[in-house]
Formats: sequence, C-alpha cells, structure tokens
Amino acid sequence: MGNMSYLDRINKKLRREFDNQVRAIETDGCIVLEGTLNSWDAVVRAGNLAVKARGKETRRFLKTLQSGGNRPGGVVNNIRFTGAAVSPMEAPELQDKTLEGLKPDVLVIGGGVTGCAIARELTRYELEVLLVEKEHDLAMHASSRNDGMVHPGLDLQKGSWKHYYNSRGNAMYETIARELGVDFERTGQYLCFGNAAVKPLLYLSLLYWKWMGIPGARVIGKKELHRLEPGLKEDLAAALFFPSAGVVCPFSLTIALGENAVQNGARISLDTAVLGMRVREGRITEVETNRGTLYPQVVINAAGTFAEDIAAMAGDRFFSVHPRRGTNSILDKKYTQDIVRTIASRLKIAGARNAHTKGGGVIKTVHENILVGPDAVETWERENFATAASSIERTFAKFKDTSPGVDQSRIIAYFTGVRAPTYEEDFVVCKGRRTGNLVHAAGIQSPGLTAAPAIAVDAARFAADLLGAQGRRVSINRRFNPLLKPIPRLARMEDAERAALIRENPDYGIILCRCEEVSRGEILDSLRRPVLCDTLDGVKRRVRCGGGRCQGGFCGPLIVQIIAREKNIPLNRVEKSGPGSGILAGETKSRQRSMA
Repeated sequence: MGNMSYLDRINKKLRREFDNQVRAIETDGCIVLEGTLNSWDAVVRAGNLAVKARGKETRRFLKTLQSGGNRPGGVVNNIRFTGAAVSPMEAPELQDKTLEGLKPDVLVIGGGVTGCAIARELTRYELEVLLVEKEHDLAMHASSRNDGMVHPGLDLQKGSWKHYYNSRGNAMYETIARELGVDFERTGQYLCFGNAAVKPLLYLSLLYWKWMGIPGARVIGKKELHRLEPGLKEDLAAALFFPSAGVVCPFSLTIALGENAVQNGARISLDTAVLGMRVREGRITEVETNRGTLYPQVVINAAGTFAEDIAAMAGDRFFSVHPRRGTNSILDKKYTQDIVRTIASRLKIAGARNAHTKGGGVIKTVHENILVGPDAVETWERENFATAASSIERTFAKFKDTSPGVDQSRIIAYFTGVRAPTYEEDFVVCKGRRTGNLVHAAGIQSPGLTAAPAIAVDAARFAADLLGAQGRRVSINRRFNPLLKPIPRLARMEDAERAALIRENPDYGIILCRCEEVSRGEILDSLRRPVLCDTLDGVKRRVRCGGGRCQGGFCGPLIVQIIAREKNIPLNRVEKSGPGSGILAGETKSRQRSMA
C-alpha cells in the first residue's frame, strides 16, 4: 500500500464505491474522471473522492496556482450524468454585429462582482477594456443571490487561496464602499454556543483566531450576549464575537463597480454571450459572441458556473465546477429588533453541518431586513433559480434555534443562487496553464463577495504582465477616478438636506415606493446611469423600489410607466428582468391615465 501511486489509490476507491463504473486517468497533470452515473450526488462524490485520495498532490496544485512553470492540474470530472437532461447555457436571442472586429486589450467574461471588480481594476491602467455579460444586467446570477455577508474567514483553511483573498478583501471594504457610495456596515458576527461548559475552550480558541489573522476576536458571556442581542434564544450561554464581519448589498456593489469601470473608460456589453474561441499556438486569437467576433490581446475568465466551459473553449481546462444551490429568505424589516441586530448563528459541536458551506446565519442586512440562510444543495442545473419549499423549511428549522423570531410567516421574499465551487473547494486565480493570454478567476464561491476586490487586484496585474510579455507597454492611468457619485437616497437624509434637493428637483418630492420610500427622482436617476438599466428588476436593484413588504404591488405599475416614457417604448415592451419577461400583453383601452 505504501508504494501505491495516488492514481492507483484513487482507482481502488472508485472501483469500490462505484462498482467499476468510474475510473481515473492522468492527463497533463490533471486527474480526469471518466464513466457513467445516473445520480448527480454520485458524480459529485466521485470528484470529492478523487481530491481527497490525491492528498498532497491536491495541496500542491492549490499552493502553486499563481506560480510559473509546470503546475499540476486539478480534478477534471468528465463523468457522464444520465439521471436527467442537462440544459445548455441560456444564450441571448439578440444577434447583431455591434462588437464585430473590436480588438480590446483585455476582454473580461462575466458581469458578476468578480468580473466587475476586475474591469474596474483594469481601468487603473491605460488599457482598452471590454466586459461582456450574457444577461440583460449585471449581477444577475450569484452576485445578486447571496446573503451579502463580508466574511471574517472563520471556517477557511489557512494557506488556501480562499483564506488569502478573503483576508485581503475584507480589509478593503471600508475604502471601496466609501469610494463607490455603497452601503457597508462592519457589524461583527456572533458565533453562539448553548453549553456554558465550552467557555474555557472559547478563551483558548482566541490564540487560534489570532494565528488565522482574524482581528479582534473575543469571548462574550451570557449576560452581555443577551444585552447586546436580546432577540437570541435564551438558552445561548456564550459566544465568540468577530468584529471584522460585515454586510453589504451585493448587487449594489456589483453595479457600482461596473459603473465606475465605465466612467474610467471600460465598455460593458450586456446580452452578450461567448459562444466559442479560436486558439492558435497556445493563444486565444478570436472570441465569437452573438454580437460579433472579437480579437482581444488578453482574456479574463470570470464566468461563474460557466468558467469551466470558457476554460475548455480556451484549451485550458484543468479544473471542474460542480454547481451548488443556496436559498435565502428575507423577512419584513419591522421584525428586525425582535431577531438580531448584527449577524448570529448557533454552532452545535455535534451535527450534520455541511463542510462546504459557510454555515449560514441570521443576518441583519444593510437594508434593515433580516436574512435567513443559506443552505447548500448540489445540482447539475446552473441556471435554475427556482426555490424549493424544502430549502426554506430546512434553513428555518436550523436557525429557529438561534432566534425564536425566525418565523416563516414573516417572509416577504426568497431567492436561490447557484455557486461555482471546484472539487478542490478553492479559488482558481491564475494565469492560464496552457494558454498564454488567459487569466482565470474561477471557482469563486463563498466567500467570493468578500474576496472580489482582492482577486481583482491580482487578476488585473496578471493581465498587465501578459500584455507586457507581448511587448506592450502598460502605463498607469493617471486619470483614473475611484469615486462614483451614488444616486441620492432621500429616505436617509436629514430634513434640511432633503428639502434642498426637492427644491432643486421636485421629482425627489414624489414618493412612488411607499415601502422603501423611493422617489420618482431616484427612479429616473437609476435609468440614466453609466450601465444600461431599462427593466423593473433593474430599477429595483439600483434604488430598492419593489424591495419592501408589498414587493412592488403598488409601485410596480407606476415604474413601468416611467420606464416606457424614459426609454420611449410602448408599455407592453417594458420587461421585468430582460428579453422574454414582458409584464403587459397590450392595451385594453385606447386612452390611458398616467399616474407616474
């Protein structure tokens, strides 16, 4: 057994587990799994087994991602899943030649928080930057479908890229939120325990948290805990408090990053899907999209759950992504003080906690609502965002033990996102392994929101290095302006400031969304920003109208009228979220009375 290679070990385990239906081969340093299985959980289990059995080679792969030379590859899962039909990527119906022949210095693929952060960081250089996103708006996938938590890094492995980028990214949030005018609160996080006997161990654990680089951790006794968080369950006896945790609005941040990138010279093309690539002599020479063929010098892969597909197109597939669903619920903000004021979760020493989720929590968001979740469910469906009742029930059963105020009757909205983990459960942030003008920012799952600003710094630097290696002199952009002027939020202003703004523009004095107190002026501002916004959900992501208790039941029709008038389109062409999501079928009366 001692002389058995790791490939022999993997195959021995695979034969035993899957009755000779799966085997592993080594190709160019990657462990490639082949075979056929009719259970998706089995497909994922095979990938996880290969990573574990590979042992130190997996650790070497993760440690050397950013170094040069012959880097080892990861686990590539080619097992054919026969248990259900696997849908292809949902591509835009739009077909035109808007981008035909463009030759950007850097092409960024993906308009999530990582892609937008990278695009903004690239504009610190004198470069022509183009970001393409297949959806009709930014932050349409995982970047708008997460809990908005800025993680302190509690359950990350020291030495992992997750730990490295989370630590750096967490420390950047005050600056980036201030520059972009995005709401961010350093609330801190309580990790609670029901057994007072663990308290001495909690004090000992402070040495561990210091070693992990998590600043300011402290032990909170029962009396102080319930004074600070009176909505927690009474039997909670102690907690660890981590002051570096925080909350941000993930879609506001993503959109702000994109807008600031555009202000600094980047171009963003929505409704634009990458359909293929031409690779010659180890370099991407052409990128085919539904809007024309591009000829970029460098390509950055920030495509989320489709990052593996982009890597395959580029001839640089050395990892696999297995999608994982997570469901969150939003509670009516009137119950905030009855539940938590910050972030809290209860840790049970014995239990069936999934090792590949941050564990979730009860979170007070920057919008004053309570968020409950998420869970973690493996899936083959990368774009199925439907919410299952079982997911809601599972998360509420779990977090009811943290705060008795966590009650399904208080839900006003719920949503499901799909994360993009690799089998190594770590980020892939590196230059291409086989393809010379490619940069990967892949496998970005939680804590990807926290890590995104730090990932962007390195990804932009890698792109600049690759351009330099091509003989291109890359200069610093002296005109780069990190500041973005946000849309005014009248609900948060003092009376005098609000009155002055209304005198200047009376539209700010007309409240259309009563739940979130959003004015007509703010809605118009959202439609006139640097990144295209022309849908009901797009306006909601920017100024929160429709995000309150009635979920747009009152303000929705008024906003549809404003969009139609502002964009000079008929009412029945206003979409909820993008092409194919029409709200109105047509006119029923020849004369209409406008209320907006």
